[in-house]
Order: sequence, then C-alpha cells, then structure tokens
Amino acid sequence: MVVGISSEKKDRAGDDASRTPPGQRLTAGFPVLHHGDIPDYRDLSKWNLKLFGLVEEETEISYNEFMKLSMKEFGNDIHCVTTWSKLDNVWEGVAVTTIMEKVKLKPEAKYVMLHAEQGWTTNLPLEDFLSATSLLAIRHNGELLSPEHGYPVRMVVPHLYFWKSAKWLRGIEFMEKDKPGFWERNGYHMYGNPWKEERYDFD
Repeated sequence: MVVGISSEKKDRAGDDASRTPPGQRLTAGFPVLHHGDIPDYRDLSKWNLKLFGLVEEETEISYNEFMKLSMKEFGNDIHCVTTWSKLDNVWEGVAVTTIMEKVKLKPEAKYVMLHAEQGWTTNLPLEDFLSATSLLAIRHNGELLSPEHGYPVRMVVPHLYFWKSAKWLRGIEFMEKDKPGFWERNGYHMYGNPWKEERYDFD
C-alpha cells in the first residue's frame, strides 16, 4: 500500500491542474538543484543520523541500523521553488513516526532544523516534520536515490517547497525557537507553502 496519495488521487481524479500550485509548471523529469558538491558515500560505514537538541537523550543511528527500520511506500506530488512540479512520486523510506520512536522530546521542542552534508541546513515547524506524509527516503520510483538526489537518505516533506526536503540528511535538531537555515538566510521564505507561493522573503 502506498501511503499519502491514494485519497488525493480519488479526490482529484487525475486533474493535474488542481494538483499544481500557482506559478508552477509540470515536468516528467527530475531536475537536479543543490548547493555545494555531491558527497561521496562509497563507504556507508561513515554515515549516521544524529537526533539531538531538545530530547531527553541524544542518539545516533548507523546506516545498518537505519536500513533495519520498518520501511513504507509514500506517494506524493513535489513542488520546487524554482517553479517545477513533479506529480505521482513514489518514495520508499522510514516514516518520521518510526524515527521518533528513538527519542523522547522535551515539551519545549517546537521546531526542527535538518542538518545535511557540508553544513547545509533547513528549518521547519515540528508539526510539519511530524506530518504523516513526511519521511526519510532511500528510494524514488523504485530506484535507490541517485547521489545527486540525496543518496543515501534524504528528507521528504511534500507539502512544502522541495528545498525543505533536505538531501544527504545527517542530523535532526529539535529546537524551542525557529531560526533560518541555509537558504532561509539567503532570502528564501521561512516556511515555504507552495499554495501561497511563499518562495522568497527579502524583508
């Protein structure tokens, strides 16, 4: 069963226009956009995922441990701030609810900062991170993620602009107050709702 898109498909009955936010154009491809170099992960023993910040006890998950976690398939549409949208994606990965079984949050935790390779970061409210449609993906449309699309693990938060779906994920930090990540410090919107065209914020 693919989680997340079946009911949406029933409601929208294949109406691509109703599934495409304003200012977006559909693509059948998967454009590659990122800042910095593509990490080399030929040795996955060097990969781990750190859960830290406002948690009772910080923890690290190795790649082998991560791959033993329960996996699900999730279907969704994705929307990039650079105006492309790709419909009917199928991802395989670990639900955020499964990851959250590894830590106990402190009550003051309200926001999340995603940490990726090369110091890249992006922020989002805790409730968006905890959404039933959010996941840590290892496959896209039946294939392992390619290096340019975030191998070995990328975050997927489909209801926000796709820059919030951090590639090459390495850490999840739980915070009391919101603060900007990399692109947010460089003019991108702090939240990034595609349906409201929250692309940039230069104020």
